[in-house]
Amino acid sequence: MSNGEKEEKTRVIDLKEIKSDPKNRHAYFICISGKIAGKMFKVEQNEMLIGRSDDANIQIEDEGVSRKHAKITKLADGQIMIIDLGSTNGTFFNGTKISEHILKDGDKIQIGSTTILKFSYQDDQEEQFQKQQYDSATRDHLTKIFNRKTFAERFIEEFSYALRHSKIYSLAIMDIDHFKKVNDTYGHQAGDYVLRQLADVVSQLIRNEDIFARYGGEEFVLLLRDTDEEKAFVCAMRIRRAIEKHEFKFQDKVIPITISIGISTLKGGNFKTPEEMFREADEYLYKAKNNGRNRVESIINA
Repeated sequence: MSNGEKEEKTRVIDLKEIKSDPKNRHAYFICISGKIAGKMFKVEQNEMLIGRSDDANIQIEDEGVSRKHAKITKLADGQIMIIDLGSTNGTFFNGTKISEHILKDGDKIQIGSTTILKFSYQDDQEEQFQKQQYDSATRDHLTKIFNRKTFAERFIEEFSYALRHSKIYSLAIMDIDHFKKVNDTYGHQAGDYVLRQLADVVSQLIRNEDIFARYGGEEFVLLLRDTDEEKAFVCAMRIRRAIEKHEFKFQDKVIPITISIGISTLKGGNFKTPEEMFREADEYLYKAKNNGRNRVESIINA
């Protein structure tokens, strides 16, 4: 046996020993199907709520999930139980509807129409690996906000839901003004710095339920749930001003940065497809560019 093989065998044995120690393992729910597939939720409280509600510990945006769908309870003996809270579409284990169920490692629970949660005990290394896998699939590697693929999936889902339920929904497309000049003048490292900083600034100004993503290059998109054209305009103006005032300082050089923003709002079935809604926001973005940049354009100031 080679030294490499001995080392490999040792590593496997060590990992097995780590897993066998309960003190090194924690209970998790891993979403393996649905719009948040890959996301992990650590069981850290004696009771945790599952549902669409904003105060849910495990928040699942699935039409088939009730606002307060089920709860997780730690029993006195350390076991963990899931209890259905009278949900509309039920909670299922192995295809059977349940009112309550004591969970075992590897159990799969269906919540709503498409979401499946796997109950699993994970150590710190497994948790970190799972998080990295989820982030690499859903996040932009540079800015750490959502990537274009995740945005496209969520945009279609959110648009369809808003259209069916007569909800108001706004989309903002924002673009950094003269970004090519930033790269040409200060270098691509400075350009990357600007992109990361902008993502951080905007992330601090939006709500948890908003979907903020890098669409490509210097272009970003923001989905605003339950937000009409006036509120969306106010939000976009707040973002524009914050970027204009923020000091983008790279290697002792201050880089002046502004953005242009275009907005469209789904209201009363005015758009039939997500593409129509995106096209209008994009047209307003170009209008902002043509009208001098560093401005917001929408139906509000059309």
